[in-house]
Amino acid sequence: MRWRRLLASRSTTPACMRRPPGLRGGMAPVESAFMAEIVLRVRLTGGERMDITYEEPDTDNVDEVIKHVISTLSEDSGVLQTRHGDRLVVLYGRGVAAVEVAPRGAVL
Repeated sequence: MRWRRLLASRSTTPACMRRPPGLRGGMAPVESAFMAEIVLRVRLTGGERMDITYEEPDTDNVDEVIKHVISTLSEDSGVLQTRHGDRLVVLYGRGVAAVEVAPRGAVL
């Protein structure tokens, strides 16, 4: 009896075809080989400040990512998907008053 339960619980699907645990339906997100990540300090039009992380897949050039963020937020209809810790934050260009990029070293 014990062997039957053990054999019944084994999957006949090869390990490379199985979904990761906790993922229901759909496919697992594909990780890019390289990704540029920057930290932004955003001041909103209401005066609040927020530190967020923005990631751009398929590029490792941080300067390109900074230019993309600035050009996107300079438009009234510009939208960025960012992260604040584990939370997804959607940042709308019309609500941003200023953006600071995290320093890359000591500021003299």
